[in-house]
Amino acid sequence: MVNESVTASWRLVKRVLPQHTDHGGVMWHGAYVGWLEEARVEALAATGCPYERLTAAGLEMPVVSLRIRYREALQLGDEVVLASSSHPPKGVRWPWSTRFMRGDACVAEALVELVIVRVRGERKVLRRPPQAIADALQALQAGPSNTMQ
Repeated sequence: MVNESVTASWRLVKRVLPQHTDHGGVMWHGAYVGWLEEARVEALAATGCPYERLTAAGLEMPVVSLRIRYREALQLGDEVVLASSSHPPKGVRWPWSTRFMRGDACVAEALVELVIVRVRGERKVLRRPPQAIADALQALQAGPSNTMQ
């Protein structure tokens, strides 16, 4: 599902906590979605464009498509690295892929597509984001620099 990228991935390290699991200690499928959002929001902030700047400008980035492929169950206490990459826009959609890595093993992978929506005034999907947002999206596609990791 996830294409390999020649640029470095954005990384977010997480640990499976009791709040993420079912009674058997297995990570609940819905917890993956929260981690995916956290990975995107943190990467966006690392480009100098925190999400609160988007909302202050009357913009939101809702998810319009989400696919997760689970390969192995994550367990209570597992340390997981989310390795995420932003891809070039496809029309109005902004694709974002993430691999959930436990050590060297990819235990899940996800593809999320978002759109940029103006929520102030006439609610509208933007075909072209404002320049500051376009610059941040381009920085996301380039991947993190050594100073942002």
